[in-house]
Amino acid sequence: MRKKILIVEDDADLLSLLRLTLKQRGHSVATASNGIEALKKARSLLPDLMVLDLVLPELDGFAVCETLRKHRETANIKVVMLTGLSSEFTRYAGFEAGCNDYVTKPFTPAEIVSKIDYWLKQGSDAMAEDSFISEQSVSQARGR
Repeated sequence: MRKKILIVEDDADLLSLLRLTLKQRGHSVATASNGIEALKKARSLLPDLMVLDLVLPELDGFAVCETLRKHRETANIKVVMLTGLSSEFTRYAGFEAGCNDYVTKPFTPAEIVSKIDYWLKQGSDAMAEDSFISEQSVSQARGR
């Protein structure tokens, strides 16, 4: 079954590579190159999954993810953050913003495809369970 994927990336070469890789796997792929465009396309297309860069023009990936989670129609879109920011703080912030997974650049196509395949196989129940686990981990990290 074809899944709808929205790739949000401002690097044209990387965007092209991801688009081609995912199309070859049979997915329907849309793209955006900035945060505002990403939110507009997410609302109109309602993709199954979004591959989201963090450092974007107009609106960063954290804000995009937080906005998706606040609206009922986009709250269940699975989000795999793909970024060059690899610090523990940015990973934490990504999960706090609501991402399902976090992949750092450089990456291999096989790595990102395996993450995407995993999340596309998960139902909304898995996302709720993942969110609970993330919230529990965040609470533990904060010492609560």
